[in-house]
Amino acid sequence: MAVTNDIVRTWRRPRAVMRDLLAQGKREDRAIAYLMISCFLIFVAQWPRLSRQAAGFELPPGAEVPELDRLMTYEFFAWLMVWPLLLYFLAGFTHLVAKVVGGKGDFYGARLALFWSLLATTPLLLLYGLAAGFVGPGPQTNLVGALWIAAFMIIWIQSLREAESSV
Repeated sequence: MAVTNDIVRTWRRPRAVMRDLLAQGKREDRAIAYLMISCFLIFVAQWPRLSRQAAGFELPPGAEVPELDRLMTYEFFAWLMVWPLLLYFLAGFTHLVAKVVGGKGDFYGARLALFWSLLATTPLLLLYGLAAGFVGPGPQTNLVGALWIAAFMIIWIQSLREAESSV
């Protein structure tokens, strides 16, 4: 099934989608592809906010306007070099915590659950990026950000529960 169809299905039945993904076998290339695609999409979601910063909006008085190419370079490095490493560590840590409370899964399942949850919620994160760029800081942007956090946590927890319940 197409990844886009699985993303839509994840919003309704995250455990069933995770079960299907785990049934496809251990494929580290697929897991890292999910991670890198989601990190790239998160980087793309930052563009409107970075453009707003480079245009000088919401700067404190006397602050220097940052250059857009410098902001984009830092975000690119952060989202495609640093965050993937941190997310690998986070997935390993959550697996160890799940193991302590009786989880039966493996490190691969924990990684897949985290990386897939991140990819499945990127459409809402792209909307957050648009809100941050076009509306700026405010209740609308905060609401979309809170919705993304809630959706990510729900999907991640459900996916991790499925990954840790399988043998």
